[in-house]
Amino acid sequence: MKTFMLPLLALLISAPTLANNIKEIRFGVDPTFAPFESKDIDGKVIGFDVDLGNAICQKLQAKCVWVENNFDGIIPALKARKFDAILSGMYVTDKRKEQIDFSSKLYNGPVFLVARKGAFTAPDVKVLKGKTIGVEQGSAQETYANKYWRNAGVNVVAYQGADRVIQDLESGRIDGAVLSGVMAEYSFLKKPQGKDYAFVGGALQDNDLFGAGAAIGLRKDDAALREAINGAIAEILADGTYKKLASQYFSFDIYSGA
Repeated sequence: MKTFMLPLLALLISAPTLANNIKEIRFGVDPTFAPFESKDIDGKVIGFDVDLGNAICQKLQAKCVWVENNFDGIIPALKARKFDAILSGMYVTDKRKEQIDFSSKLYNGPVFLVARKGAFTAPDVKVLKGKTIGVEQGSAQETYANKYWRNAGVNVVAYQGADRVIQDLESGRIDGAVLSGVMAEYSFLKKPQGKDYAFVGGALQDNDLFGAGAAIGLRKDDAALREAINGAIAEILADGTYKKLASQYFSFDIYSGA
């Protein structure tokens, strides 16, 4: 992960100054997307995104507050000032950039079609025609399925929460699902109920949707907060905090998605 070090050095210098007036950061989150964000048995929000947010707040000497919101309405809620930033597995896309700004990249990860073993030979529209594919509402995965498959005869069904997509995949209500590979593996494929399911072919490719990775979403008028957060991200990348946190969840380099 050495490639990101030099471009971020300037942010390391500016972060303490920018952070002086930031006492609290309210992060909007949809806790249905383990291992990035979910709830423990006590109802506390946990996950990799939460750990990153807490590390960012620690660097800025600010208090972290987690505000739950459905993913499909999370950008309108940010713009309505229900919270200060979105930290919920949000991938940077041109469409989203028309509405909000983003921090530096937090991580990247492949996206796959998931289905019962042997159901499909490839994530190809010719194979999927007439089938029902589930996606999380408001996600880049939904945008992908709508862009490439919906108008070609594939029935794309959107759900509020990735957990509901998995539930209907398991029950047989849908034939497949487009999901984050990390989330699918962590929350489904490695568990007993996922033993009969697998990734179909290779990762889905669309540089416009998946190439920029995930980042923290911010209002366009919050430049100071964005720069402070970018400085904190640079610091946790440089001092080993990021790598330590990531190693608790992933066996590969989640920053580059390799």
